[in-house]
Amino acid sequence: MNRKLVAAFAIAGAAALVMSGCASTPSTTADSGPVTITYTNFISDGANVGNLAKIVTAFEKANPKITVKVKTIPYASYGTALQTDLAAGTASDVFDIDGASNYQSLVANQQLAELKGVNGSVYSQALLKTYQTSGKQFGLPTSFSDVVLFYNKALFDAAGVSYPTSSWTWTDEQAAALKITNKAKGIYGDHQPVTYNEYYKTLVQNGASFLSADGKKAAFNTPAGLAAAQWLVGKSGTTMPTIAQGQGTANFDSNLFAKGKLGMLHTGIWVFGNFAKTPASWDIAVEPGMTQSASAVFSNAIGVYAQSKHIAAAQKWAVYMSSSNEEVNVRLDTGWELPTIADTAKLNTYLSKGAPANRQAVFDAAKQIAPAPNLGANSSAIQDAMTAQLIEAQAGRETVQQALSNAETKINALLAG
Repeated sequence: MNRKLVAAFAIAGAAALVMSGCASTPSTTADSGPVTITYTNFISDGANVGNLAKIVTAFEKANPKITVKVKTIPYASYGTALQTDLAAGTASDVFDIDGASNYQSLVANQQLAELKGVNGSVYSQALLKTYQTSGKQFGLPTSFSDVVLFYNKALFDAAGVSYPTSSWTWTDEQAAALKITNKAKGIYGDHQPVTYNEYYKTLVQNGASFLSADGKKAAFNTPAGLAAAQWLVGKSGTTMPTIAQGQGTANFDSNLFAKGKLGMLHTGIWVFGNFAKTPASWDIAVEPGMTQSASAVFSNAIGVYAQSKHIAAAQKWAVYMSSSNEEVNVRLDTGWELPTIADTAKLNTYLSKGAPANRQAVFDAAKQIAPAPNLGANSSAIQDAMTAQLIEAQAGRETVQQALSNAETKINALLAG
C-alpha cells in the first residue's frame, strides 16, 4: 500500500460531491463465449507480481471462459498512465484505484461502472462504504493498512500505569504519558507527529471537521478545532521531545521507541517489523479519541471501466480480486498488505502471527475511520500550510490560536483557487 502523506480515505458521505447516477450503468449481460479482459494495476509492482499471478490462475480455473490479461505499472507512474488511458478511451476493463481521493475524481468524471449485485456483507463495511456514491457501489476495497497506538509494556509497568484500552480518551493517554515521562533518563511518554495528517484525524476524534460541509472553506478554527490542535502541540516539551531535540526528523520516533525510551507512539502498522528485535515487550491499541474513536486508514481499491465492453466479466474479476478465499490466503500467507474482508475467522493466521499480540486492533481501527478531506487541486499546498502553522505553534513562535487563524486565511485562499 502506498503510505504517502496524503491520507487515502474519505467518508461515505463524499457522495455529495457528485450527483446520483453520475457514472455509466454497466450491462449485467454475460458474454456468450470466451472473453479476455484487461487489468492494469500498481499493487503488485515489485515483489508481488508472482502473488498476483497465483490469484489470476485460480480465477481463470474457476471461470474458464474468462482470461485476465495483466499489466503492472510502477506506482510512481501509475496515476499518469491511468489518466492518459482514460483520456484516450483506452483504459483497461479493470484497474486499481489509489485510495478514496482518486476514487472521487473517477466517479465525478463518470469513468467507473456501477457494480451491481455485489455481496457487500463479505467486506469490512467502513472500507466498502468508502467506495460508494449516492448509495451505489463504484469500487471495491482490495487492501488496507492503518495507524494505531503502539505502547511499551515495560515503561507502563515501571510507572504503575494500566495498559491502553478501547475505552481510553485523550485524557487517559495524557495522564499515562505524564507518569511515564522521565526527562532525566531521556524517557518520554508519548509521540505524535505535529502535521496536517495528524491534525485532520484529531479533529474527527474531537467531533470537528477540517472543511465545511460543502468543502469550500476551512472549518477547523473552532473551539473543538483549537482543542485538537492544542492536544497535538501541547505534547511537545512535556510528554514528547521538542523540535530542538530532534522531534520531527526521519525515524526519530521509531528509533526512540525501539530503544525503549518512548511509552507510546502513534504510527502505522507497516513498522511492525522494525520492532521485532526490540528488547522490551510492546503491543498496540486503537488510538484514543476524545468525543469518538477515529483512525487514519489507507486503502487501495479496484474498479471497472465505465466504457468496458465486458463489464459482467470485469466485475467478476473485481469481486474475486477483492474478496475471494484465494486472494485472502495469498495476502495473509505472503504479508502482501491486509485483505478487506469482514470474516475474522479467515484472518486467524494473521492474528496469531506473534508480536504485537493485539493484532485485532488493526481491524478494529478500520471500523471507525477519520476520513481524509477532499482538498482539491491545491491539496499539497493546503497540507503544507497547515503543517507549517502547527509547527509555528509547536516552536512557540505563535500561539495555537494565532496558528489556526493564519492557517484558516491561507487555506481559504487556496480553496478559492
